[in-house]
Amino acid sequence: MGTEAFFTFRSTNSRLHEGPLGRYVDGYADRLLAHGYCRKAARSQLRCVAEFGRWLKRRKFTAEDVDSAAIDGFLSVYHRRRRRATQGDRATLRRLHGLLIDRGIVRCDERRMPMNAVSRVEHDFDHYLTEERGLSSSTRDIYHEFVHRFLEEQVGQGLLRLDRLSAAEVTGFVQRHATDFGSAHVRLLPTALRSFLRYLLFRGVITQDLSGCVPAVANWSCAPLPKSLAPGEVAKVLKCCTRDTPVGRRDYAILLLLARLGLRGGEVAGLALEDIDWESGRLRLRSKCKRFDELPLPADVGEAIADYLAHGRPPSTSRRVFLRARAPYVGFCSTCAICDVVDRALTGAGVASARRGGHLFRHSLATAMLQGGASLTEIGQLLRHRNPDTTQIYAKVDVAALRRLAIPWPGDGR
Repeated sequence: MGTEAFFTFRSTNSRLHEGPLGRYVDGYADRLLAHGYCRKAARSQLRCVAEFGRWLKRRKFTAEDVDSAAIDGFLSVYHRRRRRATQGDRATLRRLHGLLIDRGIVRCDERRMPMNAVSRVEHDFDHYLTEERGLSSSTRDIYHEFVHRFLEEQVGQGLLRLDRLSAAEVTGFVQRHATDFGSAHVRLLPTALRSFLRYLLFRGVITQDLSGCVPAVANWSCAPLPKSLAPGEVAKVLKCCTRDTPVGRRDYAILLLLARLGLRGGEVAGLALEDIDWESGRLRLRSKCKRFDELPLPADVGEAIADYLAHGRPPSTSRRVFLRARAPYVGFCSTCAICDVVDRALTGAGVASARRGGHLFRHSLATAMLQGGASLTEIGQLLRHRNPDTTQIYAKVDVAALRRLAIPWPGDGR
């Protein structure tokens, strides 16, 4: 339908198609329609795109010249002329840029810019982590943070000569930066650096395995207690969840997946419609490291998901099960949305907890199973732990079993 889905007058539609972006305006309008934007929001975005096209025409630019610099230059003029800055204008033009990339009209800005030595190494390392290691984007981002700092220090000493890397440089880097991060975040510094050094050995950049030179950061295994809710508190949160609105139906289904099956936030956010086998009552999950697991779908969880799909999920071309409540109606872009759902549910139920993310229900499920007599092996199988040592942290919450192992206090003291 194009722009005619949002504008009635033929003269208006003609003006929207002026300039070098005219042939792509209908495609952008179709995307707005598919993602469920209301008429007012869609009109505002299409006017912004049309004005951007006229700005490009006045400067004798073409659609192939659209990049971040052109967008920044236009917005500085556009907002100054209108005397106000609309927050959605930049997002509008970024979506337009994405459309042009999908059509093959322009390339990503990163590809158009010449890559220096550091960015080239980082790009190749990220490809290795994705294709060979199968790491998630969030894990790769953490690795990139540490590796980027390490490479910048190497460049600061002159040319980037990784083939001359020494054990002293590796050890010194960890010693200098071990106190720059929080206790939880810094534990990933040696892991990221070891992974990068093994990658260099794999590529033949270095001839000796320097990963053994990376000193470990102090980390006492199973030191913290898993934060969890009591079974009564979990039931209270689920009971207080409103189910008479589309958002309430969605959040209730999400909370049930977390509470009944102990799913990770990323697994819930990435759940697709084809991952649910309604006939056999099973879920197919995209887990860590590109693994696929199957779990039985409890009846109450299936009913909650079906209720959301039938009465709460907005029309969308997205294959994700859970969508945003406002346009664009697409899946969640990160696990932060799942954390927000949990946080709102805990606040609404009046339940206090030091931890308010999706893993809170995962820990609560494991703790309740342990108290109910389940073994650590059974808990590990449900939570899909690859390493049995990961499940051992829940042994500390079994107070009754630990009391039998406690050594009596000598004398009469307590």
